[in-house]
Amino acid sequence: MKFSVIKRRRLWWTISATLMIVSIVAMVISWQQLGAPLRPSLDFVGGTRLQFERDCTQANSCTQPIEISDVREVVDTQKLNNSSIQVVGQKQQGISIRTKTLNVEQRTQLQTALSEKIGAFNPKVTQIDTVGPTLGRQLFSQGLLALVVSFAGIVIYLSVRFQVDYAVIAILALFHDVLITLGVFAILGLIVGIEVDSLFVVAILTITGFSVTDTVVIYDRIREILNQHPNDRIDKVVNDATNQTLTRSINTTLTVLLTLFSLFLFGGETLRNFALALIIGFIMGAYSSIFIASTLLAWWRERRGESQLVESAEIDTSPSSQDS
Repeated sequence: MKFSVIKRRRLWWTISATLMIVSIVAMVISWQQLGAPLRPSLDFVGGTRLQFERDCTQANSCTQPIEISDVREVVDTQKLNNSSIQVVGQKQQGISIRTKTLNVEQRTQLQTALSEKIGAFNPKVTQIDTVGPTLGRQLFSQGLLALVVSFAGIVIYLSVRFQVDYAVIAILALFHDVLITLGVFAILGLIVGIEVDSLFVVAILTITGFSVTDTVVIYDRIREILNQHPNDRIDKVVNDATNQTLTRSINTTLTVLLTLFSLFLFGGETLRNFALALIIGFIMGAYSSIFIASTLLAWWRERRGESQLVESAEIDTSPSSQDS
């Protein structure tokens, strides 16, 4: 039995519209509370981040989790009142502090005061990072430029390989994937304090490539069917194309997700948010390629007239363009 993606397209659009609205609302709330649509890390705003973990080899040092109020008390005593503090680790034996730029003496004083209050720290896992505000702004502008260039390149590529309306619809689906990924991280930033860094920009760029690749596969199959059956209705063509590529899309996505979940679970703290962004984006990319890009193309071509879709069927009909 074939799956009719067109029959329930209003349901797919409603789901996507709801997720996009929630994402926009979350980013607006984040902007009001944090001054940015996502909680930025030191990579973008500059400052000093200190991460300490109790030395559990010492007797009775890790019997209780760290109380954030105790950490806040010490930080306020050091006149760092606007600092961001998180208790980290599965057993809540670590702390992460993001504050203004500190010199060596100030960092040493803060670490000593914290050790006296909550216990000795393990020097092997202590991390101290300092990023200047100029570098932070440069990283942000370069990341934004890379994203804009990638979107422009995708539009040009799809316009040449297919037609302009194909490219526009693919970009709408891509915007859908990126927006929802941003929205999830905006929510996580508000609820659990997850920050976005330069690796997050890399994840967004990776998501754009994956999403477009999946969409191109479906578009190629639509053209192949049109070349063989130019008189078929666009609804039937899109349904046939999505059914013929559905197994391929699901298998590809699941294979990638297995790797990403392994990276999320065992890749360490540094790569966890990177893997999470890719997981969300790849799931949304597979969803939008099957349920959004294809149904929007059918809807648009219905409005223009089905005969205009045949124009693209004459382009690139070589065997190399066929999906395996």
